[in-house]
Amino acid sequence: MRTSTGARVGQYAALLAYLVFLAFPFLWLISLAFKPPRELASLHPTWIPKNPTLDNFRQAFDEQPLLHAALNSLLAALGAALIAVVIATPMAYVMARRRGRLTQAATGWVVVSQAFPFVLLIIPLFLVLKNLGLINSVPGLVMVYVVWSLPFALWMLSGYVRAVPAELEEAAAVDGAGRLRTLVSVTAPLLAPGIVATALFAFITAWNEFFFALVLLKTPERQTLPVILTHFIGAEGVADLGPLAAAAFLATLPSLLVFALIQRRITGGMLAGAVKS
Repeated sequence: MRTSTGARVGQYAALLAYLVFLAFPFLWLISLAFKPPRELASLHPTWIPKNPTLDNFRQAFDEQPLLHAALNSLLAALGAALIAVVIATPMAYVMARRRGRLTQAATGWVVVSQAFPFVLLIIPLFLVLKNLGLINSVPGLVMVYVVWSLPFALWMLSGYVRAVPAELEEAAAVDGAGRLRTLVSVTAPLLAPGIVATALFAFITAWNEFFFALVLLKTPERQTLPVILTHFIGAEGVADLGPLAAAAFLATLPSLLVFALIQRRITGGMLAGAVKS
């Protein structure tokens, strides 16, 4: 009993330490965003600003087109999430339900493709987009994000499809439903938590992505929010810390809010009671 209690205390302590480790950068970012210049330059920084101010936020919006960049990021993230889910759902269904060498090879390729470095992908993607005339455009960036997020979306959705009882599809087949009708009317509603989770992953990944956007988008009116944040760093590498922290804080909020709104739907038991025991 003492051993199990000690192990549980150790687990909670490790979890608390991990949460503190994750929360520290965000909490420090919030603190910097509301500090005036004098406190930012202080040799003895404090967690809570002594004289909180919103001047950093005003200066950030005055110096850079944050709203336009946020709109570009939103269009790219939404487009990539929707297209990736629409493509991945039927492909994941086939990979999960059809057994064979082809599906095994496809699954292996999905796993291996996650190990490819960004630098290896950017050159062929850049050449393809250049031939299509999509360099320095949000649609071109959406295509890149779809290619980038599709393998992991397939892997995630395949696991969700395998969790759907095959008895439901067999019952639909007995009633005369074809494969497409079964996928749309029976399997897809039960995959709602998985589809939402996959779309959330693709959205957050595209919203926070920096490298592809930096290479493919050249003009400020096309650049996304992560790229615009680099404009707060001067030519000599000196950062305008207050406005940068304020802009970075605002850029982080959408991902947190989206996850907070739909996390119950992700963890909800949509399959409860679907099959009679």
